[in-house]
Amino acid sequence: MFRKVLVANRGEIAVRVMRACEELNVGTVAVYSEADKHGGHVRYADEAYNIGPARAAESYLDHEAVIEAARKADADAIHPGYGFLAENAEFARKVEAAEGITWIGPSSDSMEALGEKTKARTIMNDADVPIVPGTTEPVTDPEEVYAFGDEHGYPIAIKAEGGGGGRGMKVVEDESEVESQLESAQREGEAYFGNDSVYLERYLENPRHIEVQIIADEHGNVRHLGERDCSLQRRHQKVIEEGPSPALSDELREQIGASARRGVAAADYVNAGTVEFLVEEEPGREGVLGPDANFYFLEVNTRIQVEHCVTEEITGIDIVKRQIRVADGEELDFEQDDVEIDGHAIEFRINAENAAKDFQPATGGTLTTYNPPGGVGVRLDDALRQGDELVTDYDSMIAKLIVWGEDRDECIERSLRALREYEIEGITTIVPFHRLMLTDETFVEGRHTTKYLDEEIDRSRFEQAQKQWGDDSESATEDEEVVEREFTVEVNGKRFDVNLEQRGGFVPAGGNNPSESASPPQPAGGSSEAEAEIQGDGERVDAEMQGTILSVEVGEGDEVAAGDVVVVLEAMKMENDIVASAGGTVAQVAVEEGQSVDMGDTLVVLE
Repeated sequence: MFRKVLVANRGEIAVRVMRACEELNVGTVAVYSEADKHGGHVRYADEAYNIGPARAAESYLDHEAVIEAARKADADAIHPGYGFLAENAEFARKVEAAEGITWIGPSSDSMEALGEKTKARTIMNDADVPIVPGTTEPVTDPEEVYAFGDEHGYPIAIKAEGGGGGRGMKVVEDESEVESQLESAQREGEAYFGNDSVYLERYLENPRHIEVQIIADEHGNVRHLGERDCSLQRRHQKVIEEGPSPALSDELREQIGASARRGVAAADYVNAGTVEFLVEEEPGREGVLGPDANFYFLEVNTRIQVEHCVTEEITGIDIVKRQIRVADGEELDFEQDDVEIDGHAIEFRINAENAAKDFQPATGGTLTTYNPPGGVGVRLDDALRQGDELVTDYDSMIAKLIVWGEDRDECIERSLRALREYEIEGITTIVPFHRLMLTDETFVEGRHTTKYLDEEIDRSRFEQAQKQWGDDSESATEDEEVVEREFTVEVNGKRFDVNLEQRGGFVPAGGNNPSESASPPQPAGGSSEAEAEIQGDGERVDAEMQGTILSVEVGEGDEVAAGDVVVVLEAMKMENDIVASAGGTVAQVAVEEGQSVDMGDTLVVLE
């Protein structure tokens, strides 16, 4: 077994992996950016290393910085968690080549074959797994999209090769959207995954999203651990997941599980992964979907999933510990027939978002109250404690609540109780939305599809739920002098906690050099890059939230009209078009692609 594992991630998933390591008597190493220096995963780890500034590209996505931290810590394995570098075949290949360090995950070759969606579709098709009609080669030219539309009709889904979670996916409703949506999908693919390759699929109008958890070892054993239903989504991003699916018959469930095993075996896949399918819903159906229902392969996620906890609760199998053991060469010690599904589990993503404002991400705040629920059948995966500041540089999910019951009815009842107990103040979250969904007739009956939240539900109910159960306040930083007695210092990039006694006066915040003058504390999210000097007194177009500039749509001297897009800003994994509120001539463009900005920063000046 490994001596020490570096977890190349942050937040709750980093802590989840570290807990599995602790139970295996394996040491843990955290990496962190400047924005996360007080993060929960840093507190939990045996040791921690700073790998760069807040911007993910210069820290959590920096291959060499992560591997160098592993070398400094003398770690003999790296676990990537999910997101960031978890599905980056190039990074996995570098870890495999690093002497004395093992990659905890599928091989880089498998990741490349299944992580790139067109290759995965070919493998699955050859393994007799049903696939959605689409392309098996990357698409670069709008003419290819037009031709696909002529053959298969609209709408069309344009998807990034390295995408997932709805990122890098655009839907083309008709010919007029082809060029803009192709460009947008390519841009998101490059921004999120460093790969602007995209492919096409027929866009299913009314599907359920069903995924199968698998685990495979290097001895040829492949097991599936049942399915999860992830159909409740907003903008193609999951918010509630459950298992088993309330919509599948046992016969259909077995067909889908067998297809997942068959496809993974054909790819010579080793370690944990998830095979995702779309199942066509039958409007007006009575009872569950039968064995004749259409289902299609969607993609393979070559990593641990956010919602792996659902499967752990209904099977009793610790998937993360299995990942570590498989990476160490151990053989799976159970047969497929040994996998039993016990009860029902639901996972609620606790996102720092306001569902009443189209799931707008919170722009800051401090957890003035944090009191998570407990009791029988209640699991909380987080990396939080009361007093923590919200870090807004990364994903909006701050915790996961997983609830188990003997059946779905008990699980829903217990979930309502747990959500009522969950006290969070100082940061807006979607807890009120979750409470609403557990009383929603369509969800309770298990008839929701991936379109339900975006197109069918009465969204005014989100506002009512937020007013009734929500906390809209985002606590402001108090202007008061705080005497610190616990310090975090870095020596050669390694983090140490130091306790000192301060006898009055303000503690300088200038770093390790006592001669540096004291400065006000910086926000946990880190500061934005140096702002350009704003010239003139014209109309200013400001950033509406903290994020990263994906593209600048105008240049100096351009004429723009009210409503024209001037900048595309990425925040919390979503593209946001920043538009001019009035017409005019562009006098100054104050930002550039890839630049980080804070809310209120001036982007463009109009005259």
